[in-house]
Amino acid sequence: MIDQVTAFKLLGVYDCDLKWSEHVDAIVSKAASRLHFRKQLKRAVAPNRDLLHFFTSVLRPVLEYACPVWHSSWTVAQSDALESVQKRAISIIYSGAVPTTILH
Repeated sequence: MIDQVTAFKLLGVYDCDLKWSEHVDAIVSKAASRLHFRKQLKRAVAPNRDLLHFFTSVLRPVLEYACPVWHSSWTVAQSDALESVQKRAISIIYSGAVPTTILH
């Protein structure tokens, strides 16, 4: 007996009729769970340089993996969800003030 699925993960990318909602939801969830570790580093009084390094080496690759495949097809809501995670991560580093030059 073979189970029928509506979405599947292939090479780290979730696919469901090329709408990407499953993929975006999965990576936003994964990135949000990694924000917890960033908060722990902030509480441990890690320098901003280390927090920024954590962002660029641990969190951002999750958000950008295989981006050329699905980036052109995402909706405004999906884009906003991804940007929201990035803004939360940066605001943790800079304690609320989000420098826009880092996000672009």
